[in-house]
Amino acid sequence: MFKLEKVFQNDDSGYILFINFIKSIFILITIYLYSILNENTIYDLNNFDIYKNSNFFLYSIFLPLFFFLNISFYKNKSKYQKKLISFIKEDFINLIFSNLLTIIFINLFTIKINIDLNFFYIFIFCNITLFVLKLYFNYLYQSLVKKNIIQKNVMLVGTYQEIKKILLEKFEKILIFKCCLITDLGSHNLKIIKSEIKIPVFNKNEDIRSILEYHSLGQIWMLNGKEKKKEDIFSNILRYSVDTLNVNLSTSKIKKEGDLLGKKFDYEYYELSRFHGVPLFIKILIDKFFSIIFLTFSLPILIFFSLAIYLEDGLPILFTQNRTGWDGRRFKIFKLRSLFNKKYDPINQVTKDDNRKLKVGKIIRKFSIDEIPQFYNVFKGEMSLVGPRPHPITLDLKYMNLYNSFLTRYRCNPGLTGWSQIHGLRGATSDPEDMKKRMEYDLWYLKNWSIFLDFYIILKTFYAIFKFKGD
Repeated sequence: MFKLEKVFQNDDSGYILFINFIKSIFILITIYLYSILNENTIYDLNNFDIYKNSNFFLYSIFLPLFFFLNISFYKNKSKYQKKLISFIKEDFINLIFSNLLTIIFINLFTIKINIDLNFFYIFIFCNITLFVLKLYFNYLYQSLVKKNIIQKNVMLVGTYQEIKKILLEKFEKILIFKCCLITDLGSHNLKIIKSEIKIPVFNKNEDIRSILEYHSLGQIWMLNGKEKKKEDIFSNILRYSVDTLNVNLSTSKIKKEGDLLGKKFDYEYYELSRFHGVPLFIKILIDKFFSIIFLTFSLPILIFFSLAIYLEDGLPILFTQNRTGWDGRRFKIFKLRSLFNKKYDPINQVTKDDNRKLKVGKIIRKFSIDEIPQFYNVFKGEMSLVGPRPHPITLDLKYMNLYNSFLTRYRCNPGLTGWSQIHGLRGATSDPEDMKKRMEYDLWYLKNWSIFLDFYIILKTFYAIFKFKGD
């Protein structure tokens, strides 16, 4: 529902930021407890005045703040370090540095504080607290891995020998090799291969789209993908929305500080979604919050038009259809029904003067009222407020054969509105050129996405609804 696996798909920055915040809060709590229990009993723990009048009040405010800033921004980290040596490198050293900054800052800009042995005791207790938190967050990280929340589902693409080489390596449990596509499968005995490789095996003529959807893949590793004999399969894979990287098995020189491949092989990304980490987590929270708000305030509108639909054409009120979601995974979209039930045709798109429309359906479609139930799809995590509009499966299959980049639109959650919609590309798109323009706008959005761009699109959508009326 929260798509946390996508938040952690390419790095652990969201998890690291979260635990840094919790550490800072616990430093504050530790100082608060010490300031009271130093000369009082546990019965005085809720006496805020004792804490406020103590020698540690300002110290307890600035120390967690400096600690959070130091540990979060001193070094750009994208991989959570589970080894206990990282406690000394990060927490212990940062706590020393933050203590010095805090004392200097307080003495320079406020009244001086009396530095005594109590501050040393606080330093010791804070380190004990941080060490216990380190053990807990190591356990939590492993638990998230086991629950497939911080796991990366990978498909390997390469020759039989290349895939064997990868599978013999011991990678972290965060990497799950779900299946493989063997480019020289015809040159080997399939029974022998399946007995040695314990994951599903496919050949280069398989339907890649179905494989991606069935195995819920998050990444594709092209093994020695720059070789000429792999050009065809490589260009075919790049048509889809999943993150793709080239793994160089022929070199021992590691250019990156190999988080992903454990410094075993060099690699480079061919395609990488911008939708991951802290920005994606913020986008998800915004989606959840506004979907609840919009569903609540639009309830009278939903009730009114639901009643109008029922009186004109009976049940059902809602229309559901399979649509394409993130990485090509299917989901059921919800809409208010705007067509006569007996005249529904899943293949033909609705046009401006379509005689299949209900009388009330003309109003519903004109002002996009039929889209309101999709806020429930947003709340469920199947859609976002902003993103490329999801198309029926049949439409995607049609246009993927016309435009190679068409399915790469689904490198994020599809949206209620998007960059193409605020530029007038709404409703039916019977002309392939119109669909091409929509695709180009959507691909621009994927390459330039930010939280601020999302807010801009949301604001422009209210204007676009009345300027570019739907069919």
